[in-house]
Amino acid sequence: VNLIRDLRRLTIGSMQALARAVDAKSSWTAGHSARVMRIALGVARYMDLDKERLDRLQQAALLHDIGKIGIRSDILNKPGRLTDEEFATIRQHPAIGDKILSPIEAFRNIIPIVRQHHERWDGKGYPDGLAGEAIVLEARILAIADVYDAMASDRPYRIGMGLAKVLSIIESEAGRQFDPSVVTVFLEMMKEKAELAA
Repeated sequence: VNLIRDLRRLTIGSMQALARAVDAKSSWTAGHSARVMRIALGVARYMDLDKERLDRLQQAALLHDIGKIGIRSDILNKPGRLTDEEFATIRQHPAIGDKILSPIEAFRNIIPIVRQHHERWDGKGYPDGLAGEAIVLEARILAIADVYDAMASDRPYRIGMGLAKVLSIIESEAGRQFDPSVVTVFLEMMKEKAELAA
């Protein structure tokens, strides 16, 4: 039992180190993966996902941007608007993440989540143009957590948005960018947190 516990700690610790390596490429994204993980796990618990799926989501959330290791820092840290070519480069990071993780058998179950976290409910996402329930549920959850943190955080090209605006944008994207049922749960969770903080 102690050996299994120690191995689990080593695995999670290694993933946290990899996530920090990605975040270290840009001071603007420091802590992003850990924040996304906390938000995604909160939504998943509201949805009563079982422990195995929570574990997979935790791991995938920590590693969702691992593919950014393969993206040039000058693109990641560009203070202005990206060119079409630069944006096309950024869009490669989920597929690059898939390639980085694919040799590791233990990560086989999290690779679809990492690869699909920029897919859209309406099929207009990337890298594969998946739509609706063809996108794994954990990736649909991760997509909202990722966008929430990205919009709420400062970036080289803009300051973070206020909470009300971020929530309004996410709500407006239900059925387009995001799974409507996951948006409903996310907004309920955020409302409950706000009420508890009041």
